[in-house]
Amino acid sequence: MGIPLMTSRWTAFRRFSLLPVLLVLCWIPGCADPDSDTDSAGAARDEARVIAEEVMEAMGGLDSWHATRYIGFSFFGFRTHYWDKDTGRYRVSWTDRESGQSHIILMNLQTGDGSVYVDGAEVTDPGERNGFLERARGAWINDTYWLLMPYKLQDPGVDLAYAGEEVVDGIVYDTLHLRFDEVGNTPGDEYWAYINRDTRLMDRWVYLLQLREGQDERSRGEWKWNDWRKYGKILLSAERERMDGQKRSHEDVAVYEHVADRVFTSPDPVTPDMVLERTDPGDPGASEASGASGDTADTRPAGRSE
Repeated sequence: MGIPLMTSRWTAFRRFSLLPVLLVLCWIPGCADPDSDTDSAGAARDEARVIAEEVMEAMGGLDSWHATRYIGFSFFGFRTHYWDKDTGRYRVSWTDRESGQSHIILMNLQTGDGSVYVDGAEVTDPGERNGFLERARGAWINDTYWLLMPYKLQDPGVDLAYAGEEVVDGIVYDTLHLRFDEVGNTPGDEYWAYINRDTRLMDRWVYLLQLREGQDERSRGEWKWNDWRKYGKILLSAERERMDGQKRSHEDVAVYEHVADRVFTSPDPVTPDMVLERTDPGDPGASEASGASGDTADTRPAGRSE
């Protein structure tokens, strides 16, 4: 599957053409104005917003993202998700590695209501059920961030700023720095998105997590985002590669045209007749996917804004 090239020469030209002007201005008396830091921060946010819009365009465009309703995937082969992005209906399933128990949680992410099934039996105790529902929401936040982060660069509560140019392995990147304003489960996390200047796709991310209980220092991670492909009308990356070469992939990634209501209302297994993949006419490269159960294994960081 070919990936569209979007060499943003006009963006690069604008960025570098401003440099001589800024250098000249710094010779003017009074250049160290107390408002200069504020102005620089504003310019960094403006630049980041332009790049984020280019990233969205490279992945298919904002209209295509809004038109994408159903997304399904298995988080690194563990938890399996079906998400109705329009209504908030959501199904997640996994099999616990230690106990061997199967878990299926059907809920609405917008209302928080839902039902829980363990080994096929519905959990009726309110406290236990609410605990599983909260766990499912946390899984959705974490796992979808590992699949969809570049689509969330301008989510409410995200403080996005341009962090400069960086060359890695001969590739020129524009880096974006993400902080968060009390959104998600771990608002103290920080991310750096490496945007390929030629393709305008995110090739890698670096994250620095807020301190977890029992930690003395923040955890850091760096992963490449490989294998960008078209699903429906948007591009998604399924493969993650750590700097030591370890690779992990989301499985059964799919954008669906239709998902039967019973996927979100019944704990019965998801069968191929319940889902219909969305394909882009003239582009036969959309991958196939089907329902599958998963495991409780979790990969940090926990995802961000909802």
